[in-house]
Amino acid sequence: MLGISKAPLPEKLSPETNISKAIDRGLSYLVSHQFPNGEFCTYYSPDDPMKEWCVPDSTVFPTSIIANTLLVLQERQEVKTIYSKTIPFLIYQRMRYGTWQHFTKWHKLFPVSPPDIDNTIFAYSFLKSQNTDSPDPSQLILANHNRNGFLYTWFAFRMEKNGNSQYWRLILRELKRPIKTLAFWKINDCRRNDVDLGVNLNVLSFLGKRKATEPIIEFISKQIIQKDVIKTDGWYRSPIILYYLFSRNAKHKIEAFINIYPLIIENILDHYKPDKGFNDTILETALAISSLINLGYTGVEIEEGISFLLRSQAENGEWARSIFFYSGPKQVVGWGSEELTTGFCLEALALYDKLMKHASDS
Repeated sequence: MLGISKAPLPEKLSPETNISKAIDRGLSYLVSHQFPNGEFCTYYSPDDPMKEWCVPDSTVFPTSIIANTLLVLQERQEVKTIYSKTIPFLIYQRMRYGTWQHFTKWHKLFPVSPPDIDNTIFAYSFLKSQNTDSPDPSQLILANHNRNGFLYTWFAFRMEKNGNSQYWRLILRELKRPIKTLAFWKINDCRRNDVDLGVNLNVLSFLGKRKATEPIIEFISKQIIQKDVIKTDGWYRSPIILYYLFSRNAKHKIEAFINIYPLIIENILDHYKPDKGFNDTILETALAISSLINLGYTGVEIEEGISFLLRSQAENGEWARSIFFYSGPKQVVGWGSEELTTGFCLEALALYDKLMKHASDS
């Protein structure tokens, strides 16, 4: 398939593994660890396993991500319980014109932090999947581009022409605290003109192929063929994460992307280590499994990766926290939590379970 040799799907999981039980325990953990306001806990920390020191941080992004990872399980009662809190949380965090930013409204950095495309896409896409009304940010997102047609990460003031009136009204909030806003951009890793590969991948997953996204498709294809992905993103911490974001575009069946599926699959498999998952990490193993399944690969590495995840699940149903998903460009600190890792692991297990059931029915 797709030019990649593979082993056949196993007829069944080995006796010591039990996906259904692992999913039950993982969902139970998320239900019991969701805050009453709908938010999920996240921390920032300087080291990858988040053990040197670990500080709670109130942010929107992890909750949106977890909600999206659970879509494959959305018929489960536990997920419906989670969503009953997540939906009002995200609605409350929504900003003008259906945008979101990284920090919650009660965070000290909320007044000076800009809304951004990633938070907007993940939150809006989830609400849309639940038939919840929210202003469509598509045109505002497409207006936030540079001269090459690539989309900026942040909705922020720039000395450039922009004919979208919503854009100008949105960034007027910078004038409320001009000195503090300038300090925010100076002190933090983010820059007004940031263009990141992961953000553009997420935009494409959201909007699909259309005339306005053709430059993005060309940009993404070029970076992947040149194996330059990690150099073109300041926030997602490993190639596997970017390949995961790429795989979320499989639903659009973009021809230019289908042609490089074999290369993506090969690049992901390069990170596989027998009995140790992908890159020896739980989070990247979960992301790799979901990516390979999304891209149509069914090799034995998936089953072995699933076994690694099942062995790694903690007694209470969670998987260990890690900051491998996202951090700042300087990688001084990164964000993560058990809840975030658990969401990705549950997605991988559910996709694999669905794949197995489909194989047994055919």
